[in-house]
Amino acid sequence: MKRDEFGGPQAATVSTGASAAAVVAARQPSTGTPPLFDLRDVGVRLGPVQALAGVTLQIQPGERVALVGANGCGKSTLLRLLNGLLEPAAGRIVRDAGARQALLFQRPHMLRTTVRNNIAVGLWLGGLGWSEARTRAAEALARFGMTDLAGRNAKNLSGGQQQRLALARAWASRPEVLLLDEPTASLDPRAKHEVETLVAEFTTGAMSGLTGARPISLVFASHNLGQVKRLATRVVYLEHGRVLADLPVDQFFNGPLLQTQYPAAHLFVKGELP
Repeated sequence: MKRDEFGGPQAATVSTGASAAAVVAARQPSTGTPPLFDLRDVGVRLGPVQALAGVTLQIQPGERVALVGANGCGKSTLLRLLNGLLEPAAGRIVRDAGARQALLFQRPHMLRTTVRNNIAVGLWLGGLGWSEARTRAAEALARFGMTDLAGRNAKNLSGGQQQRLALARAWASRPEVLLLDEPTASLDPRAKHEVETLVAEFTTGAMSGLTGARPISLVFASHNLGQVKRLATRVVYLEHGRVLADLPVDQFFNGPLLQTQYPAAHLFVKGELP
């Protein structure tokens, strides 16, 4: 399996601090499969801002990981780091270079062309012949219930329809890792439910024939804790660019562990932090 490894100027330095995130990462059982992402004491700066600091975690194939925390805590930066749009200024990240990724933003970019071509053009630029790209685009639109919109200008779609199209476009690229940055934050309740249902079907295998033998992995940022409960198997809580809690979803929302060991995350879940 090909691995991409990137490290900042301090990549050779091993942190000796026993942060909560590092303790949790150390406790995670080995699956025997190389992780999709392996971050060790990673720091990222965006101009004068320390966007991430001392982040240590692993994400395994098939996991559904939710990133939660207040605005500005580093969720979007972490997603861009995983995707390769950013590289660390300190620490080290190793990515599975063979895992195809799709990154969806809160407001997806739409080409000023038809709904069908918004899918087909990306596939064509990725190396498919135009005829095959249009065929796969039609298949994606059918799976996401958008065949009747195929000839409409994508710029004229509603917010919910554009998110459905973005998911269809991602599905057509046959990703093994789906990264979502607040994909339903600006949608009305009905559109939010539709997109969330599609994400669940996408990542749990309800849509057959997606990526062969490998499971689809999901990492998503969300302020909707109900959505986190429904979609995630694991929750990572960030504050000021640091991972302060990393737990299975049941342990994050239920039981005494969060309150006793991760008080900042507990207050966030209770709604007592911004």
